[in-house]
Amino acid sequence: MVRRDITTELLEAAGEYPVVTVFGPRQSGKTTLAQMTFPNKLYFSLEDPDLRMAAETDPRGFLANLPDGGVLDEIQRLPQLLSYIQGIVDRVKKNGIFILTGSHQPELHQSVSQSLAGRTAVMTLLPFSLTELGNYQKDWEPFELIVNGAYPRLHEEGLKPARFFNGYLQTYIERDVRALINLKDLRPFQQFLTLLAGRIGQIINYTSLSNDVGVSATTIKNWISVLKASFVVFELPPFFENIRKRVVKSPKIYFSDVGLASYLLGIETSDQMFRDPLRGGFYENLVILEILKARLNCGKRPDLFFYRDTHGNEVDLVIKQGRKLIPLEIKSAATFTPDFLKGIDRFEKMAGDRCTPGFVLYNGNEQYTLRGTRVINPIKHGGVEGLW
Repeated sequence: MVRRDITTELLEAAGEYPVVTVFGPRQSGKTTLAQMTFPNKLYFSLEDPDLRMAAETDPRGFLANLPDGGVLDEIQRLPQLLSYIQGIVDRVKKNGIFILTGSHQPELHQSVSQSLAGRTAVMTLLPFSLTELGNYQKDWEPFELIVNGAYPRLHEEGLKPARFFNGYLQTYIERDVRALINLKDLRPFQQFLTLLAGRIGQIINYTSLSNDVGVSATTIKNWISVLKASFVVFELPPFFENIRKRVVKSPKIYFSDVGLASYLLGIETSDQMFRDPLRGGFYENLVILEILKARLNCGKRPDLFFYRDTHGNEVDLVIKQGRKLIPLEIKSAATFTPDFLKGIDRFEKMAGDRCTPGFVLYNGNEQYTLRGTRVINPIKHGGVEGLW
C-alpha cells in the first residue's frame, strides 16, 4: 500500500484536535488511509448493515465499546452519532480520539459543522497525486494519465479503466445521486454527465445545458451541486478581487478525476485523447487537479482561481498566496511559443505589485525562464509542489 501524501497532515491534525474528519469521493482511499495511519485504533464500517443497526439502536452502548476512540468509516450513513461523539470528546478532553471518514454530502457537512464545531479538523482526500502514482509507474505520459485516472484501486489491482469506471459510475455515482435527489428517470442525468465532461474547462452555462438535456436551469444547478457535494466535479471560481475591469464572474467546471470524464466521452486510449479536440481542456484539468491535490494534502486552502475579462484576456489559473498572486498558463502543446506569455504579461500589468513571477506549464521537454516567467513541464519535472 502507498503512503499517502496527506498522512503527515493527518497525524498533525490528530495531535491537535479530538476528532479528524476526512471527506472525499468514494474509492479515493479514505479507509486505507485511516487504517494505515492509525493501525492500533478499532475500526468500524457503518456500511455494514448489522453494525449500523446496532449503533443506531443503542448509540451510547455502541460508543461505550470504544473507550480509546476509533475509526468510524462512512459516517454519512449514521450522522446522528456525531452528537454523541461531541459529548465524549468534551468529557474526555483528549486529542486524536476519533477518525471519521465520509463521502461528503450536504447534510453530513452541516451535521459535522454543528455537532463538532471547534472539535474537529476537516480534510479532503482526492484520488492519487502524481507523486503517489510514481509508486506504480515512474514516468507517466500525460494523456495516458488522463485516460487511466488516479483512483487507488484501479492502480493497486491493475484494473482496466473502462471496466472500473463503468462499475464506479453505476455503483457509486448513481447510487449517491439517487440518495440525494429524487430521480424517476436516470437517463437525463446520464446525458447531463456526458455533456458536462465535454465542457471541461469551460465557463458553466446553465441555460445551454438546460436546453441540451431538456430540464430546467434550476435542475441543472441542483445536479451540479450534488456532483460537487459528492466530489465528482469541482468549480474553479473567477478572480475579480479589487480588479477595476469588467470581468467574467461565473465559474469553470472540472472533474475530480479526469479518467472518469474520459470514460464518459468514450475515450479509452492515450492516442485517442492526444487526437481529441478536447485534449487542451483535459490537460488543463489534469494540471489544475494536481495543484489542488498538492494544496489539500498539506493542509492549505485551495485559493485557486482563473481570470478572464470581457475583452477575452485570460489566465488559466491564479494561485492566491497571502496577498500575492501567481499567474499560470496551461498548454497541452509540446512546443513553446511566445504567445503563451500574453495572458501572464497582461495580468502582471493589471495586478501590479501583487503579482509574482508566473509559470507556463506545458507538455514539452525543455524548461527555462523567459521574461521572468518559468516554463516547465509539471508532469515530467518534479510535479507542482514548487509553484508557491
